[in-house]
Amino acid sequence: MKIKYLLPIMGLVLWSCSQKTPKNRSTVDQRSESIKQWIAFARDSAHLSLEERKQFLQNAQQVVSTLKNDTLTINHLSNISLAYMSLPDSLEFRKTNKQVLELAKKEKQYTALGNSHWDMADFFQSHGSLDSAFYHYQNALKTFENLPIDSTSNSMKGRMLYSMGRIQDSYKDYLGAETSVTSAIKYFSELKDERRLYFCYNLLGIIASGMDNSDKSLEYFQRANTYINQMESADRIKYTEQNQNNIAHEFLKKEDYRRAKIAFGDLLRSKDIFTRNPELYSMSLSSQAYAIYKDEKNLDSAKELLSRAIKINDSIEYTFDQPRAKQFYAEILADQGDTANALLYAKESRNMAKENYNNDRLLEVLRLLTKLDSNNAASYSDEYYDLNEAQKEEERTKRDKFARIRMETDEIIQENEVLTREKELWAAFALIFIGLGTAGLVIVNQQIRNNKLKNKQKQHESNQEIYNLLLSQQGKIEEGKQMEQKRISEELHDGVLGEMLGIRLILSGLNEKEDGDSVEKRAEFLERLRDVEEEIRTISHELNHAAYEKFHNFIVSLEGFFENLEQSSGIVCSFTYDNEVNWDGLLGDIKINAIRIVQEALKNCVTHAKCKTASVALDVQGNKLKIVIADDGVGFDTKRNRRGIGLRNIASRVKKLKGTLDIESSKGKGTTIVATIPCKYTETVPRKGDSDQRETINA
Repeated sequence: MKIKYLLPIMGLVLWSCSQKTPKNRSTVDQRSESIKQWIAFARDSAHLSLEERKQFLQNAQQVVSTLKNDTLTINHLSNISLAYMSLPDSLEFRKTNKQVLELAKKEKQYTALGNSHWDMADFFQSHGSLDSAFYHYQNALKTFENLPIDSTSNSMKGRMLYSMGRIQDSYKDYLGAETSVTSAIKYFSELKDERRLYFCYNLLGIIASGMDNSDKSLEYFQRANTYINQMESADRIKYTEQNQNNIAHEFLKKEDYRRAKIAFGDLLRSKDIFTRNPELYSMSLSSQAYAIYKDEKNLDSAKELLSRAIKINDSIEYTFDQPRAKQFYAEILADQGDTANALLYAKESRNMAKENYNNDRLLEVLRLLTKLDSNNAASYSDEYYDLNEAQKEEERTKRDKFARIRMETDEIIQENEVLTREKELWAAFALIFIGLGTAGLVIVNQQIRNNKLKNKQKQHESNQEIYNLLLSQQGKIEEGKQMEQKRISEELHDGVLGEMLGIRLILSGLNEKEDGDSVEKRAEFLERLRDVEEEIRTISHELNHAAYEKFHNFIVSLEGFFENLEQSSGIVCSFTYDNEVNWDGLLGDIKINAIRIVQEALKNCVTHAKCKTASVALDVQGNKLKIVIADDGVGFDTKRNRRGIGLRNIASRVKKLKGTLDIESSKGKGTTIVATIPCKYTETVPRKGDSDQRETINA
């Protein structure tokens, strides 16, 4: 180990000595070789500590900073950033990657620029921030489109489109996913890349299944199958079994239980399938059991197969398919009249689905529990409704975000094209003017003076016209705001409040009556109250929609706010948080309110506290998000002073999220605000086993 560690140090000594000699090609080669050695040691020396491996990369960065060749610098920095990502050291990876992005963009090194966006997209995808991953895949695609058209650039463009399609499918943006994957197929077809054509058609089958078009899904899966025989022999068995599983599950989904039973039986008879892929074997076993139960009503045989699947899942710790197997088992027990045990298995399935954030399976189990447990049916129904609405809202937000990313990227490209054309036009005009100047310099100069005077006059007139238009437009905006406020006021006062008052008066009269007509009328008016609730929610969503669009990355939004605060107020802000927490996976409502709480507290620091430093800390303890904001300002007497509107707003937001708020302060000793909020996450990362149909390969 000592010998290996001394090698890069010797390289550093040799590099230092080379600074005393004239710079030439051999010196540059020697530096590049040292850089490559340090990167190799950092990536391959698993027996060394993380700090020792990072030191190798720091040595490499030190030498890279002395290189004058921009192409070499970009290539070395790109390799260093990848090495940081593999350590893993996400902070240094992002810093180095940003250097590559800026330098490659400046030098128009499109291959390095696209690869840097690609690396950043893979990083965000591995950390569950799929909207940011999509943004960088989109930028990588647009960058690769600037490269000369050849097999390499076409392959990279196809792979970006395929990756974008996978992310869009995970958020159920099926039309967008279908468009991306279809575009990828055009590139891979030209390249005759059978392996990636299989991936694309397999993904199209999954997308069609998500849109409940089973016939089209089966057609795509069959098309994908035609490319398997053209692959390398090592991949054929794996992809054949994957394709069989997808086809069998589609039969099961469309309730063609006889064909599903046959297809799963063929898959389970594959030689050594349990040894190669015990997860797939267990999943197919439980699926075949369910098909037999539905097709033959052979409860004993189905229970036996499911018991085996459940035992296998326990032995290999395959927790993602276990909720599905136990749900199937609960359905069979209920069919046999064993309601108590059926309820027990259904609750176990529900708990495991929650632990794994398998929301699709959780919805299915909740629907089953409403049938099995009549005493708690209302509670399960409410939980189903809340989860379903949260999923839909998150999916809508992400689909809108993908659309905005595509639109903004296209706008940037159009602006660049306009600027390029303008530069070309100006260059042509310059040549013309030079030619005319040679022919008659005096005449041209006089004409230029006259044209300048005319242009200034026209510019002055144009500026005056623009100013008038801006004044007119501002008046229209204010008028529109007043009209919208009036409309919302009328909607709430005339529609919602009037409806609720009428319902309340009628229900008061029916409250003590227990006859059949009164019960039916109360049910009708409860439905009317639900309609009023939807009306209020619609108005609220229209007002709040803009807030959701502002934050596509929770931590980055906070960091940007702190940076602006420091520049504008002079207060030194410190920010700490746990890198292991999936902050972007929090529900949108929690993220927005958390950011607003921090903003409100720090605004008080600026306007009232007269502090020099402030700190913000985020931490997740169990299922609670803890936000701590502290300053070293003048403080106040919490018992005497009335709370201002800022603290009242903070208290209101915490209360809305069912959290707790604690404020500690005294004169001259600063202020500490602690907000504790329940954590709730949404499913953002496709996980192994989340769906019956699985993809096991990243193209």
